Amino acid sequence: MSTAERNTKSGFTADERAAMRQRAAELKKQERKGKSAEERAAIDRQDLLDAIAEMDDSDRSIAQGIDDIVQAEAPQLASKTWYGFPAYTRDGKVVVFFKAAGKYKDRYATLGFESAARLDDGQMWPTSYAILSLGEGDRERIAELVRRAAG
Repeated sequence: MSTAERNTKSGFTADERAAMRQRAAELKKQERKGKSAEERAAIDRQDLLDAIAEMDDSDRSIAQGIDDIVQAEAPQLASKTWYGFPAYTRDGKVVVFFKAAGKYKDRYATLGFESAARLDDGQMWPTSYAILSLGEGDRERIAELVRRAAG
């Protein structure tokens, strides 16, 4: 990465700093809501849908497919954004998230699982997957991962 892409004082790119600002805004929004749990859940769900709508076509297609899978396979997970990404939580902890390729100009999107995901398999297991597109076999594999992660 060139020095023009990195800020020499902070060590973060402009995109990384923007993601941190998004996360700070998400936390502030949570603190100020003062609404019922149902109203907060509806606001969080809309934030997630808005984040998906703002993605470029290929990322949006994948994110929508993942959202459809999570809603079908693990409706008990709550929707929200996390660093501006679609994320799904249990008891306030992120279980699964989607990172759009366009966010950091990566060559692939990422489906990731945080430590709250129940994917443990021996002493080592994958916690993220690169995604270029969603085929039927991919959807089935993601559905199984989401079911396991949601426990």
